Amino acid sequence: MRPKERRDSGQADLLRSRLDQILNMEHALVKLAAAIDWRCLEEKLGEVYDDGPGRPPLPTRLMAGLAILKSMHNLSDEGLCERWLENPYYQLFCGEEFFQHRLVFDRTSLTRWRLRMGEERLMALLQESLAAATRLGAAKPADFRAVIVDTTVQEKAITFPTDAKLMHRARERLVKLARKHGIALRQSYARVGKFALIKHQRYAHAKQFKRANRQLKRLRTMLGAVIRDITRKIGGRPGLMQLFGLPLSLARRVRDQRQRERGRKVYSLHAPEVECIGKGKAHKPYEFGVKVSVATTLQRSRGGQFVAHVKAMPGNPYDGHTLATVIPAIETSIGANLTKIVADAGYRGHSAPKGKMFKVHVAGYKRGLTKAVKRALRRRAAVEPVIGHLKNDHRMGRNFLAFSEGDADNAVLAAVGYNFSLLLNWLRLLCACFLALFAIPAATIQPRTA
Repeated sequence: MRPKERRDSGQADLLRSRLDQILNMEHALVKLAAAIDWRCLEEKLGEVYDDGPGRPPLPTRLMAGLAILKSMHNLSDEGLCERWLENPYYQLFCGEEFFQHRLVFDRTSLTRWRLRMGEERLMALLQESLAAATRLGAAKPADFRAVIVDTTVQEKAITFPTDAKLMHRARERLVKLARKHGIALRQSYARVGKFALIKHQRYAHAKQFKRANRQLKRLRTMLGAVIRDITRKIGGRPGLMQLFGLPLSLARRVRDQRQRERGRKVYSLHAPEVECIGKGKAHKPYEFGVKVSVATTLQRSRGGQFVAHVKAMPGNPYDGHTLATVIPAIETSIGANLTKIVADAGYRGHSAPKGKMFKVHVAGYKRGLTKAVKRALRRRAAVEPVIGHLKNDHRMGRNFLAFSEGDADNAVLAAVGYNFSLLLNWLRLLCACFLALFAIPAATIQPRTA
């Protein structure tokens, strides 16, 4: 069933005052709400619904507004619910006419809405942020024709992976699942497994690696015994075999993998999609998450350095090979052809589309550069502070959303929150400029003399 969209009825209530009558309509958040084309978002995001029977979903403006506010102010789902309930400007931004004393949505509604939209639909919010920037005068359409492209790592909310901790945790999960479904194990190794993990950590801290490896071998033996015991007990029972399929598969991979071997490994049992990515940082040699491509405008617009496109790239691809996917996606997002793409030295040997091969300028090249290209290459580092703001201020630094879909959704929402925060600052600046323009300094008023 399609959502019942909200429209401003203009009706008054005898016992309650409308929000637009008691709030400051010159507030930046009110101005931003008026600048967003909610009808366009309702059309694009409403494509996932059908006309079948069922309970009507929540209005699109409410859910889209909540997603924007969450990423713009770096709030958790619980923090967003608390802030929305006490902030009338948040409620007006989401389309409410009267102040609500109770939540009109549930916290889990945010998760279900994100899963239903997906990365493709959430890109409509990013496109609307760029369109709103153009309408408000914070950017010009020509600003998005030249971009800077770079990659970063969006880390997952996992602990630092070690073989001992992973094997201990895999055994605990299997034992807990077996007890839940009434499977009697020969031995759970709950006590001796915990002591072996503690000994391993102490020996490794003291750099007594031979003793630490003996404890690691014990943990691997315990995990293998539990795996074989469960496999024997669930044999011939299709329901349990299907239920234990994924946990047993992950446990076998954890047991068989070694620290220094190459290939795909399991770094987290609750997030097996996590990858180990090395970006050459001295302070952080390895990061555990997913690679994300970020594209910003080459020249700073009047409203700031807007993010034109962002996309999660699972599989840890080479930076230069991402351009074959990223460049067409950027042009689809901005609705125009790119005239210049600037990248760092990690994009050498790139695989850009044939029509854009000579429009990609990679840092480090010396021959045949014009003055305009040299100026553009000097601007390449402007993408780095944008990535820093995405990570520190807009929830890209640590992703708490589950699965690969959560990686993609979180990256897009971080860019949406960053762009709308720039627009919010732009509206505050305009408001301050108008107030300063029309204010009359007291020193210029001449007192009357008798």
